Amino acid sequence: MRQNIIEETDMKTEYDLSKFKSRKNPYAKRLKKQITIGLHSETIEYFKKLSKEINIPYQNIIDMYLLDCAHKHLKPHITWKNF
Repeated sequence: MRQNIIEETDMKTEYDLSKFKSRKNPYAKRLKKQITIGLHSETIEYFKKLSKEINIPYQNIIDMYLLDCAHKHLKPHITWKNF
């Protein structure tokens, strides 16, 4: 057995985190901003189904997809129908 192994009790006292106060990430607000957005139900169902396949929350997938579009400067192709 290795002689330099520290016992579990020694580790607990050495790394006693109970004295530390937790705080929020000061950069969190810069990373994401919560908004309200109306999405078509078909869009939501598509991303919910995809989230089950790849095991990532559907809101994260939508965010990743939109961020990828922003990084690539993609613009939607919109055609208006005459009524």
